Amino acid sequence: MQRLAAALIAAMGAVLSWTASACDVELPTGPPPCTRAAVDGLPLNAIQAIGTHNSYKLAMPADELAAHQRVDAAGADGLDYAHPPLTQQLNLGLRTLELDVHRDPQGGHYLAPPGAHRRGFATSPWSPDELARMRAPGFKVMHLSDIDFRSSCVSLMQRLQQVRDWSKAHPWHAPIMISVNAKDSPGGPGAAPALRFDAMSFEALDAEIRRVFGDAQLFQPTQLRGRYRSLREAVRDHGWPTLGRLRGKVFLVLDETPAKRRLYRSRRAAPAMFVAADRIEDDTAIAILNDPIAQRDDIAAALEAGLLVRTRADADTREARAADTRRREAAFASGAQFVSTDYPRPDPRWPLYRVEFPEGGYLRCHPVHPACNPIPEH
Repeated sequence: MQRLAAALIAAMGAVLSWTASACDVELPTGPPPCTRAAVDGLPLNAIQAIGTHNSYKLAMPADELAAHQRVDAAGADGLDYAHPPLTQQLNLGLRTLELDVHRDPQGGHYLAPPGAHRRGFATSPWSPDELARMRAPGFKVMHLSDIDFRSSCVSLMQRLQQVRDWSKAHPWHAPIMISVNAKDSPGGPGAAPALRFDAMSFEALDAEIRRVFGDAQLFQPTQLRGRYRSLREAVRDHGWPTLGRLRGKVFLVLDETPAKRRLYRSRRAAPAMFVAADRIEDDTAIAILNDPIAQRDDIAAALEAGLLVRTRADADTREARAADTRRREAAFASGAQFVSTDYPRPDPRWPLYRVEFPEGGYLRCHPVHPACNPIPEH
């Protein structure tokens, strides 16, 4: 009996500790004291989160970057950034990620990138494990198939599994948004031509997403739409689900051209991914508007319509090199719920630039949403 009582006391202590962690770590809201009930009652659009752009990207080797700089100095500068593995980013507190996905149904299509040298490689640029993944059929994750192709994990399936496993190990987490670019740009001279996405390949992509996450872990458009005719009508009349309902969930967002958006929707009554747009559309609940200065009014209109918005705090390393925070501050002030950056931690070469909230961290109650208390200035 004493052992049972001790076990119950220990369990209660663990629950209380877990609750405080979920509140304090996942959503620091400031006074009044943070409570689990108050936080879990917030709708999804009442949070603001920071995450990474091209979240998979590894640094280009110095010799390849120098070779590319001789060909295209500005373009090379824009590629000169990198991110740690996804699990490290999630541990840091980042809650929005971005993946560039390439089709490779037979496997091995992108095995021989020419690189910035335009002469190929004397030895394979892939580690043995990554080489095996490159040879296997399945979607690949990389930025560019010819120059900037190094990824912390080239297999989309494995990358999604990393997020799934981290999520299951941290079931208290705020929902994670993963934006997906379906890449089929032609690439430079000597590169294998990217395989175009068609309706069948989008079906295969949806199937892969569902195989990894399953319906219990994946927040999907049909769950938001419910009985409404469109997603826009659902968010206007019913609003977004609460954080309490979405803890431990992941949702994916296709970020693509109008033609690819139409193609993705064409054969899908129940898509696995939300479809983002750069304007308000009936079947769009998420807008991706990457320039918070030039698109300030568009962001405001999307928020007024009830959409979630993702924007970017920096691009192409320009802000970091110049320690220019204007775009970052515009992103925070815009009201966009998701802010993407290449610098959640400063680059040692440009230590004055980083992107985190003024009160610290990467997740907060939205500073202007009526459901939230104002964030105190520090």
